[in-house]
Amino acid sequence: MEPVRGDGDNNNEGWMSTLPEKLWDIPLTNLSIPGSHDAMSYCLDIRSPLLRSESDTFRLLDGLFYCFTRPAIYRWATTQVQNIVEQLTAGIRYFDLRIAHKQHDSSKDLYFTHVIYTRVTVVETLQTVASWLESHPKEIIILACSHFEGLDHKLHEEFMYSLKKIFGSKLCPRNETVLTLRSLWTFRYQVVLSYEDQSAVRHKELWPAIPYLWANKPNAEELLQYLEWQKQLGRPDGFFVAGLNLTTDRCFIASHPRKSLQTLTTENWNCIRRWLVDQKPGSESTSLNIIAGDFIGPIPFCSLVIALNKKLL
Repeated sequence: MEPVRGDGDNNNEGWMSTLPEKLWDIPLTNLSIPGSHDAMSYCLDIRSPLLRSESDTFRLLDGLFYCFTRPAIYRWATTQVQNIVEQLTAGIRYFDLRIAHKQHDSSKDLYFTHVIYTRVTVVETLQTVASWLESHPKEIIILACSHFEGLDHKLHEEFMYSLKKIFGSKLCPRNETVLTLRSLWTFRYQVVLSYEDQSAVRHKELWPAIPYLWANKPNAEELLQYLEWQKQLGRPDGFFVAGLNLTTDRCFIASHPRKSLQTLTTENWNCIRRWLVDQKPGSESTSLNIIAGDFIGPIPFCSLVIALNKKLL
């Protein structure tokens, strides 16, 4: 394998297929895998309605001061700037996908969400992902579908049918016990699909929710303190995500009108980067598995996460 560069994410399109053979028999749950937090927020529709779960107070403010609230929502709800194919090419293999059905929408279309809805639908996006997988047969992805605001039982069933139709035999069943690159390649499985709703229990192709360690902190110091505390508690069995994403509250947003989530992430990146390069994948209690971040591309995140796998050799 060519050495992974830490200064960019331009050369990771087929990183799983080029891992050393010694890593082909290590479970994916013990590898270091780059992930995208709120992966679809690069295409939020600034004119779309708020999610129905937003508070009445915020809804009222949004109605009265639309020209102020919408730019602020866009600055702070956008966590990615690269599209889904660009993220795949950069090396992302875990995607945090928050799904909803718009209120008062007579169609059955589903959208991705983060405070507001995306411009693109879920089905058309996943069809694009399936096409990418066709041309990258040795790359394995993990799709974490969650939230499902506004979906009733019928919409859930129709969506799960669509997922099986889109990915077909690429879906790895949840009863698969040997989750290594070699075994997945042998059976031509390419998609581990986590579906965070009870309605998925009857579908053997869908996996339960994957734990996500979310610090809910606005700066690198507090974020890393939380992750170190979680490491001391021991890693969960199976897949799990360490989120490197920062979070602010609305008071912070209102008092920092010139900032955005991207400027905040960039300001804190060097501190997070120093911590990241010291991490290690594997089966030990303090090991990490999936590591998810914001603003993939502008920040050379994927190459650093992928390079951690060399520590297993």
